[in-house]
Amino acid sequence: MELLLSIILGFMIIGAIFALHARDLLSALVAFGIVGYSLVICFLLLKAPDLAIVQIVVETVTLVIMVAVILNSTREEVKDKLRWQSALTIVLALLFIGGLVYFYQVAIAPLDELGMHTTRMAEAYIEGAAEKTGSANLVTGVLFDFRGYDTLGEATILFTAAIGVLTVLRLKGKKAA
Repeated sequence: MELLLSIILGFMIIGAIFALHARDLLSALVAFGIVGYSLVICFLLLKAPDLAIVQIVVETVTLVIMVAVILNSTREEVKDKLRWQSALTIVLALLFIGGLVYFYQVAIAPLDELGMHTTRMAEAYIEGAAEKTGSANLVTGVLFDFRGYDTLGEATILFTAAIGVLTVLRLKGKKAA
């Protein structure tokens, strides 16, 4: 698993470097998306599907809004690209996407099937949780007492993403007025 994580981290570094040096904003945004979706695969490899779900939602919403902003703004395309350079870029992008799909398949293979559950960790939560937390609702007790920092982190991520979206939409609204 360390090898797969190292390879994916390498992809993330390459994507980040490409995003910094891209000539086109849309290309930089695609590279930015590769970094975010690779992080989802890392979370799945580390068996943290809750973080993966939060990351994929935030990444998708962010990318959709950023693409809308870029397409509505003015951007200058580089006209002097040769035809073979764009063909090479497309081939490399397809190979990269194929690699990400492969690593995604490898990452989800050890996860339990949908509907099946493993209770090795849940048993500690279930046994005596009402007494330990003082909560009448077991789910609330687990989320806010046993996994309080994790829940706080996820809420912080969602709040930050929502504030970022509102900021972008507000700035766009001010420019139009």
